[in-house]
Amino acid sequence: MLMIWSNPENWDALPPADRAALAGDAVAEHAAIDADLLRSGELVISAALADPITSRAVRVRDGVVTSTDGPYAEAKEYLAGYYLVDCESVDRAVEIAARIPDARWERVEVRAAMDVAGLEM
Repeated sequence: MLMIWSNPENWDALPPADRAALAGDAVAEHAAIDADLLRSGELVISAALADPITSRAVRVRDGVVTSTDGPYAEAKEYLAGYYLVDCESVDRAVEIAARIPDARWERVEVRAAMDVAGLEM
């Protein structure tokens, strides 16, 4: 999984010209990555996530479900999107992650996905 992290404070601190230069045409770049990964058969799914203020936290305690508004992690960074890829190696995953435009101004974390049978990557 290629997890795209965002920190709005870092982004907002950049001068507008730097933001424009870093972002380029990020939407077109994401579309190109999706198209390339679909052609290669490596893309399982990709998605951008809505702003964390739209999130809900769900907990079940003693069989009682509670759901509350808002982000609850006291972190400045949040998960902004992801690509789930099925590729041959970690090196290939890192290669794909480096193409994601967000890696130029924030970070993209590469982490193996696991299933019940164990590590799957």
